Amino acid sequence: MTGLPATPRYDLVVVGGGIVGLATAYAATRSGLSVAVVEREQRLANHQTGNNSNVIHSGLYYAPGGYKARLAVAGCAETVAFCREHDLPHQVCGKLVVATGPEELPRLDELARRGAANGVENHRLDEHGIREYEPDVRGLAALWVPSTGICDYRLVAEKLGELVEKNGGEVHLGRTVTGFARRPSDVVVRTTRGDLLGTRAVVCGGLRCDELARLAGADPGVRIVPFRGEYSGFSERAASLVRGLIYPVPDPAFPFLGVHATRGIDGHVHAGPNAVLALAREGYDWRTIKPKELLGTLTYPGMLRVARTHWRYGIGEVQRSLSTRAMVRQIQRMLPDVTAADLHPAGAGVRAQAVKPDGTLVDDFLFLDQAGPDGAGRPGSILHVLNAPSPAATAALPIGREILARLGAA
Repeated sequence: MTGLPATPRYDLVVVGGGIVGLATAYAATRSGLSVAVVEREQRLANHQTGNNSNVIHSGLYYAPGGYKARLAVAGCAETVAFCREHDLPHQVCGKLVVATGPEELPRLDELARRGAANGVENHRLDEHGIREYEPDVRGLAALWVPSTGICDYRLVAEKLGELVEKNGGEVHLGRTVTGFARRPSDVVVRTTRGDLLGTRAVVCGGLRCDELARLAGADPGVRIVPFRGEYSGFSERAASLVRGLIYPVPDPAFPFLGVHATRGIDGHVHAGPNAVLALAREGYDWRTIKPKELLGTLTYPGMLRVARTHWRYGIGEVQRSLSTRAMVRQIQRMLPDVTAADLHPAGAGVRAQAVKPDGTLVDDFLFLDQAGPDGAGRPGSILHVLNAPSPAATAALPIGREILARLGAA
């Protein structure tokens, strides 16, 4: 009599085939662990990783001492080195952060202070200095940040997937996780194509991370609110006005960096993203609506508080989404010679923003240790990554090692 096939067992099961999950799996295989990556889509990096501005962030913006500051600075150098090692397209082109009004000058000074505290080289420029780097940009002052670069994060993620498999790991596509069961010696990860057993598990669920945490019996303490960021491509004429990366001074009251102009590795120039509430978790346009998800977002107490606090900001973002003229006015603050006729739609991404019930937008990376019966990092543990928006792609390689250390699996 033939017995049932054994359930496959691994040292680590990673849920989520975005760049953070793949970097975690890559770090684990390099440590000699057996690993399986489970991704519900038919390809890797299909959401946040594959739909962003592809900027290699320097670590300039982030509060010193936090995860973002520490891991983005390390990740900037590591991402460039990874691209070089594996012959992936990239460029270290630097960027300008431009103050266009007097009220932005103190914020520019604060950015310079943060950058220095984080070990990020930056140089203060006056109007003439700005034009040496970007002749068609207008501003009162700027910071030049030479370590910022560009790449293609989808290609980086796909290379990580290849390396995971080369190192003996497995990558399972088109396999949706339906449940978890923590046991004294392992975690059962239930999927649409059978169970997987992991001594430990990591959930890098992006837009679905809070749902997956609840599925595992954890209280995430936050809800993911999806914000769509739309990009506008530049005509050939307008693209000639941009040499590299041009950023505004961000508003410290909101966790988005503002509409910036980026010359990508393909040579095309785009501006964006704005930040509008998506009508579904994977709502990449106004036509994609999931009423149940939208109702859940709109009735979440944290979202109601966000709306009351930031409604003016939100109206402006919606205007830029619906009106090319409104979008171009934002761009013209830094690039006055760009016109509405120069812009065309160039895709969108959706940011998985964790929001607390009190309306706080979680700013740093957020992890939740769902400990096994013997404590955190022991067999049976699940670690949930609950907030990993930008600069998580830049920081992915050190985030992967951070996760292994938290699990005690490194």
